[in-house]
Amino acid sequence: MKNQTLTKTSIKHQPSGQFEETRFEKIHNIVFANSVNGSICVAQEIADLIKSKQVKNELCILGLATGSSPIKVYEELVRMHNEEGLSFKNVVTFNLDEYYPMDKSSVHSYYYFMHQHLFNHIDIDPENINIPSGTISTEELHQYCIDYDLKIKEYGGLDFQLLGIGRTGHIGFNEPGSHYNSGTRSITLDHLTRVDAATSFLGIDKVPKKAITMGIGTVKKAKRIILLAWGHNKASIVKKTIEGDITPDVPASYLQEHNNVTFILNDEASQELTRIKTPWLVGPCIWSDQLISKAIVWLCDLTKKSILKLTDKDYNDNGMSSLLVQEGSAYDINIKMFNKLQHTITGWPGGKPDADDSSRPERANPHKKRVLIFSPHPDDDVISMGGTFDRLVEQGHEVHIAYQTSGNIAVSDHEALKYAEVIKDMTPNDVEIDLVIKGLNSKKGDIEDVIEVRKLKGLIRKRESFAATRFLGVPDKNVHFLNLPFYETGTIKKNPISKVDIDIVADLISETKPHQIYAAGDLADPHGTHKVCLDAIFAALEKLKPNGYMDDCWVWLYRGAWHEWDIDQIDMAVPMSPDQVLRKRRAIFYHQSQKDGVMFQGNDTREFWVRAEERNNETAVKYHQLGLADYAALEAFKRYYY
Repeated sequence: MKNQTLTKTSIKHQPSGQFEETRFEKIHNIVFANSVNGSICVAQEIADLIKSKQVKNELCILGLATGSSPIKVYEELVRMHNEEGLSFKNVVTFNLDEYYPMDKSSVHSYYYFMHQHLFNHIDIDPENINIPSGTISTEELHQYCIDYDLKIKEYGGLDFQLLGIGRTGHIGFNEPGSHYNSGTRSITLDHLTRVDAATSFLGIDKVPKKAITMGIGTVKKAKRIILLAWGHNKASIVKKTIEGDITPDVPASYLQEHNNVTFILNDEASQELTRIKTPWLVGPCIWSDQLISKAIVWLCDLTKKSILKLTDKDYNDNGMSSLLVQEGSAYDINIKMFNKLQHTITGWPGGKPDADDSSRPERANPHKKRVLIFSPHPDDDVISMGGTFDRLVEQGHEVHIAYQTSGNIAVSDHEALKYAEVIKDMTPNDVEIDLVIKGLNSKKGDIEDVIEVRKLKGLIRKRESFAATRFLGVPDKNVHFLNLPFYETGTIKKNPISKVDIDIVADLISETKPHQIYAAGDLADPHGTHKVCLDAIFAALEKLKPNGYMDDCWVWLYRGAWHEWDIDQIDMAVPMSPDQVLRKRRAIFYHQSQKDGVMFQGNDTREFWVRAEERNNETAVKYHQLGLADYAALEAFKRYYY
């Protein structure tokens, strides 16, 4: 990637990013294919600013953010310090916010976060680091916040402010209702903000209800602002911020008034922007097959018509007249789209033997396939594709299941203690169980599980998985527990993916030589494990690509419990009967430790089996509304070409 400064007045085109002014957008933004590329570009701008200040013998005043969004930016700055000699001696930092109350030694504190990800690895003067204190007394808090703003002012203001955005539209912890001229202050956190933080705190009841935050007015005084937004979960609020009216209900919308702000987005976070979601409403566009499918599904939803009922007028009235010019009449376009969508539906996910497969999503041959289903956690397989899983076994394919992580961190302490005490009752002299019980009873706050507790929690998930796979008819020898090392930290924060992780995945693929691989393509997983597991699979596929047996291996991506593929993205839809829906539910129920108040619920309070059934039903309803057959449920897959 070329180095560049992402200013509103001097943006350079690059293949990995895109920006196009439209009448809908009120904030300059750039869309990157992924968050890594975007983060590197932002880090380069920060580095250029630091160096330009060094040349002038001036201090560089940075406003910094926490959360998952800026982590890659900080990693790149640390890399430039270590490998390129970037110095931070002239840098003064002011962090946006901190939970209150919060001791700086806590792993949940933003003091801890900043030192872990940046400050401990660079040459910044500790006296130049400013982070709101979560231990200041309530009596001193008001004056402390005033002094924080005054200190920024004494340094001449912020040269650069890095931001993330919450699903409420908050920047820093400026929740809905924040005043456009607000300064640093104490604030009560929105419930949704606390829900989003619940994963890292292991429960919403442990998330502080208050915080200290720079105000909107403080942020807006920065000379340059960059806001980062990654993932599907941010797409809706990004659209409201960039295209909506300025309103205290969306505090980030106040940034429309700043004359030097850029939003850096990845593909997923940009999906609701008008120029991305419905580019035909913005101006001329190139009508690819994918875009045609997307537009027709959108048009059906808008007009409340099935595909075959759309008319020329429907296309002309909704910005799609150029499609008629390219493709002919609405009749021609409708038939083409109807057939395309119909051909995604199959009751034979492994291919139908002795059948014409020219219009089917999967090959007829070989008749019996080796199938390898990768499951990031020990229940994603049945939650996300339990019906297809069941169908593959029923139709005689050799099905292998690979659980990529132990999932031990998702077992609650009280669940583990229940099992430990049962074992203790049966084996009173078991020393290891004594250590487990002691570890659980003495665990407080942020202390990570002792190894014996982690082992028990992993075994609970393992035995639940065997129960589910046996119910679906998979031999135990075909069930593989990979226990990828990146996951085994005992904490929410995982290690980066390593060569060891990739090799473990590659070795299993090489051993099984599958004709089909199923993998979780859900990048909106709230704690990131799905993405790392998918990255390991993609890296393994690249490594194995030269081997001849890989020519016969097709890869199908399913979505996890959080989202489903859009209709226009689906390459294979597997219908389920009401009986199969119930079988899938039973398979999910075997994962008992993940029922009834699961630890990593995300922002959806429904249990996983309820989410799965309702999502599969919604997909079937959408197909039916488009004019296709009326099924009880559909599981959806997108083919990945490597």
